[in-house]
Amino acid sequence: MDIRLEHQFQMATQHHLAGRLRPAEILYRQVLQAEPNNAQALHLLGYLGHQSGHSAAGVELMRQALAINPALPECHNNLGLALHDLGQIDAAVDCYRQALALRPAYAKACNNLGNALRQRGELDAAIACYDQALALDPASAATHSNKIYALYFHPRYDAPAILAESVRWQQHHAAALAAIPSAHANERAAARPLRVGYVSPDFYLQAEAFFVLPLLAAHDHRQFAIHAYASVARPDEITERLRRAVDVWHDVRSLDDAQLAAQIRADGIDILVDLTMHMGANRLLTFARKPAPVQVTWLAYPGGTGLPALDYRLTDARIDPPGLTDRHYVEQSLRLPDCWCCYDPLTAAPPAAPRPHGADQPIVFGSLNNPCKINPPLLALWAAVLRAVPQSRLLVLAYSSAQRQEIGTTLGQAGVAAERLEFAGQQSRAAYLRLYERIDIALDTLPYNGITTTCDALWMGVPVLSLSGPTAAGRAGHSILATLGLPELAAGTPEQFVRLAAALAGDGPRLADLRATLRARMERSPLMDAPRFARNVEAAYRLVWKTWCG
Repeated sequence: MDIRLEHQFQMATQHHLAGRLRPAEILYRQVLQAEPNNAQALHLLGYLGHQSGHSAAGVELMRQALAINPALPECHNNLGLALHDLGQIDAAVDCYRQALALRPAYAKACNNLGNALRQRGELDAAIACYDQALALDPASAATHSNKIYALYFHPRYDAPAILAESVRWQQHHAAALAAIPSAHANERAAARPLRVGYVSPDFYLQAEAFFVLPLLAAHDHRQFAIHAYASVARPDEITERLRRAVDVWHDVRSLDDAQLAAQIRADGIDILVDLTMHMGANRLLTFARKPAPVQVTWLAYPGGTGLPALDYRLTDARIDPPGLTDRHYVEQSLRLPDCWCCYDPLTAAPPAAPRPHGADQPIVFGSLNNPCKINPPLLALWAAVLRAVPQSRLLVLAYSSAQRQEIGTTLGQAGVAAERLEFAGQQSRAAYLRLYERIDIALDTLPYNGITTTCDALWMGVPVLSLSGPTAAGRAGHSILATLGLPELAAGTPEQFVRLAAALAGDGPRLADLRATLRARMERSPLMDAPRFARNVEAAYRLVWKTWCG
């Protein structure tokens, strides 16, 4: 590469690292015009494509780069990210492993491998990857957050164990930030209009949007000035709807945690709300700096963060029975009167059509939950359901062929023939909702219940059977069903779960009635009453604000 091209390439990478993707793309393409076989330029242009939302095109470019030079660990890693984004989990796993074969001390690839293994339900292997990545890079708060998030899906980890790991995260990554001065100049007037800020990287068509948008749109904007602090990499039409629902929209992708905290403080935010917790791209290190006098966490999942800087968490009395779970959180629990969330499907899809039943139309159970929620004890429970309902079938969402094989083997060993099992892959939301046409009864997951998936199933007219577990994430199903007036569909023990499934499967009139009435029941319940939910949340905000003023 001559000096001029070298300069162009260096400028391109500088733009790329700074997040200026369009100038970087132009320069990468100029380099490739002169040197079409420049493997690094092909690799980085492909990775840029993935970051811009064009993962398929990025995959092709990165594969071209590896055909020229297969000894590029960063390219294998970034190709894995793009394949993961496209739902090709097994191929992503292979890429991360190839990156690690080339560079065994590659902490990022190790973390990414953990994410892919978690996605296909290999939780022990995923946690081992996170531990290995942390041994290589102990300062990585993001990797440590990924480990904590994985614990919520693992049947072996209870609430105290998750809290202990969350406290370790706080001690290793955030404790030093508590020394930063946090005095606030906000006016201590209990009844004045408040500035509320919501912080998230997920303000787009993603699970969070079905619950955030109804709240933001229903806020009383006379009493609450709503700010959104968005780090959205790929904005879409839902991003625009969210933007229109708030009073002030801040694009903070380019700000680091300290800069974001400074902006929030300068904006005079009274109550700052975290929507991500330990999920990916979280801003917990911003909250650790205490930029607002009152800080609340909500929605990412039913649980806690372990951060003393987060004063409160929004929940409800079914997810967190009073007096039984408060010791499991650093935050103080604020129990909302109805349910901890309010749902909007953000689509006009018709409900699932009636399903015929008879000797040639067996009952179909289904789980369209995230495949990472599937684990051996859960499969044993589902096998018991299938044995209790002869000839019944099971439709399961699973992206990975390795996971599908594991599920089939496990169920086969439990006496469930392979022909009774069917899989669905990753697809558009519209196609995913249409899958409910083929399901009679949805089976919830444990220890992490479905939330968006449960609401989707019920809205489409498919009853959900849930089993309450030992953590808050395992009681979300009960909360949703009870809010809907169907607490009898939530079991307290595995044996009761199997009995409920068998009884409902054998009650054709009940199934038909539920399929015909569930959507109307949803629409008139607190679960879809956005103004009512907003008033409940605002009452909680007003309460904690008065406490701070006092």
